[in-house]
Amino acid sequence: MSDEVLLPIPNLQVPQQLFILSNPSLGPLHAAARASLIAAIEADEMGPYCATLQSANICPIDDAALSSIRTKNTAKLVELDAALVAAEKTEGETEISDALKARANYLTQIGDKDGALAAQRLALEKSSGVGSKIDIVLTFIRIGFFFGDYALVQEYLDRADALVQEGGDWDRLNRLKVYRGLYLLGIRQFRRAADLFVEALSTFTATELLSYTDFVALTTIAGAVSLSRVELKKKIINAPEVLQVLPELPVLSDLISSLYACDYAKFFQALAATNDQFLMPSRVLSPHRKYYVREMRIVAYSQVLESYASLTLKNLSERFGVSEEFIENDLLQFIAGSPTRLHCTIDSVNGIVSTTRPPVRTKQLKQLLRSGDSVLDGVQRLGRGLY
Repeated sequence: MSDEVLLPIPNLQVPQQLFILSNPSLGPLHAAARASLIAAIEADEMGPYCATLQSANICPIDDAALSSIRTKNTAKLVELDAALVAAEKTEGETEISDALKARANYLTQIGDKDGALAAQRLALEKSSGVGSKIDIVLTFIRIGFFFGDYALVQEYLDRADALVQEGGDWDRLNRLKVYRGLYLLGIRQFRRAADLFVEALSTFTATELLSYTDFVALTTIAGAVSLSRVELKKKIINAPEVLQVLPELPVLSDLISSLYACDYAKFFQALAATNDQFLMPSRVLSPHRKYYVREMRIVAYSQVLESYASLTLKNLSERFGVSEEFIENDLLQFIAGSPTRLHCTIDSVNGIVSTTRPPVRTKQLKQLLRSGDSVLDGVQRLGRGLY
């Protein structure tokens, strides 16, 4: 087990609330987001971060409040610098390392990106234990998430992988799965994210990164679009950890239960609500919301078409609770696209949709390629740990 508590710094709710405020379409959420943002900035004394917002004319606090925060920053840094000097004069390596970490963590907390990165690098250099080094590397990753610096996140995810191979404990290994899963969501790798999140469901401790409720929500969202129907039932719908939290997430509960139960009219309603309540307001998921909604429609259409040789457009429209015109146009974009996403044809004259399943070998080849990608990724990560 990790012997150190990881602090929730920088506070990732700050850029999330700022994202909501910067999106005019999320107007009903603006008042709560502004209040939350101001409270977080004041609580963590985020003078340097607020100064960057002020330069962009989006700082939510006034000049007097910012000046007060900056005064606190100066006083605290003087105190930390003095403690470091004292440790260097009279204390041992452990005390010096602790003083370096304290200074680095404060710079991280207040949102001074350049100062925090430099201080954390020095703290990492002076740190001795593998576990302590992993904790600092995880802080680098959170800094990357905070500032939307995915190159930084990737760099330190790789370093964390290497350190875990050297001797990280199970707690840090499981935390790293959540960190990498969140990164994969941000780059639209839903299946790989879902696999890591499912593995971490019963051992989740990364509350410095996100709350458990948010973690279960992301696990459900990633799993719904990427897992097979059987996997969805086993790994998400029936998972005790998910069942415990889903009452707090009724929209997502409706999404996965209606998809599994083939209640497609309810599924479409839940998908629209998921987009409005979870995808659009999310700093991580919002850039992928159109992709996600499209892929979820393909999942539902494929599920229906796999069970029948042919269906009428009228039957399909009734199943999904939409017009025949909508269902025909929606199917056409997935049939005519490159590559073809739905293997069927539409007889518009007679209103018939007929399935045209691909050859078994083609399907097996695609499955083999997907499996090969996963194996290759695992080998590369193992190689980084060994060499």
